[in-house]
Amino acid sequence: MSLLPDSATFHERVQDCFVAYRGHGVSLSAVDLQLLDAWAELEVPFEVIARGLRKAAEAALWDAAEGQGRLRSLKAARRDVESEISKFVARTAGRTESPTTKAPEPFHLTRHKKLVATVKKITKPGVPAWVERLPVPDDFGGGDRQELLVFNLLLRALPFPRRSSLLREARLVVEKVSAMSAATRRESLRFHRAALVRQAWSMPALW
Repeated sequence: MSLLPDSATFHERVQDCFVAYRGHGVSLSAVDLQLLDAWAELEVPFEVIARGLRKAAEAALWDAAEGQGRLRSLKAARRDVESEISKFVARTAGRTESPTTKAPEPFHLTRHKKLVATVKKITKPGVPAWVERLPVPDDFGGGDRQELLVFNLLLRALPFPRRSSLLREARLVVEKVSAMSAATRRESLRFHRAALVRQAWSMPALW
């Protein structure tokens, strides 16, 4: 996830993503900047870092005491980010093995299959018809867009009082933000809505 132009640097994209997931403006510490430099040197796709930040941000949102559910720093997300980096490196290395070795399935295909299976499981016995109509995404971005669509559909399936409460809770997380662009604030709201929808449906992580 990045709302910045393609010309933006890796550092700018990661910081923008971190601000959106945190739900508040932030200045990176010297330790955070060193960590960001180390991730940049690994030359992994930005999307890999974004997945790790998202996992860490959701954990902070769910596990913290009321009113304290923010990802505090890049350092706090280090374990989740480096776990995603390790998985990416392992999958990428598998593609360079001998021709007789089966290449690992692209991440966005694995994610699509897990998404479909998960939605079927959590909505039984009334599995919605739209689940079978979900198209297979072509890349990371397609997977993100498909996941957002699914979360919106699951939100609509909640009882109205629960849906209203969830939307109000998501808005409260970012309503006092001043150091955010309008686009980043919208993305922050989308992230927090999706995290709360997952919580409402007891839905496991998809990445």
